[in-house]
Amino acid sequence: PVKPDTIAKSLAIGTPADGFYALKVMKETGGASDDVSDDEIREAMKALAECEGIFTETAGGVTVGTAKKLVASGKIPAEDSVVLCVTGNGLKTLDAVQGRVGKPDEIKPSLREFEELIESDTKVKTK
Repeated sequence: PVKPDTIAKSLAIGTPADGFYALKVMKETGGASDDVSDDEIREAMKALAECEGIFTETAGGVTVGTAKKLVASGKIPAEDSVVLCVTGNGLKTLDAVQGRVGKPDEIKPSLREFEELIESDTKVKTK
């Protein structure tokens, strides 16, 4: 077994299932890649949550953080439209952001409690 040295544990495995094919397609299509630090992953997760309301797992942070670096380096032109696939839920990797974000609100599985939470959250943000 490979012991990951990053918070993006789902990506830091010895032989990713589609790694060979992803690299092949990237090269064949003139694509580019980069890497990101754990801090860049966390920053990307935070930006996605704040800007889009999406709490992604660390692999999604890698996707967003890498795209940001590729735009900054000019490998992706700033005026281009880009689609990023971010599919994992941040609740799967809470340990990666522990102590850096507030504790999630807990409610009973009812519409009433959900609506009350949303209403109270909206009031706090508009003050």
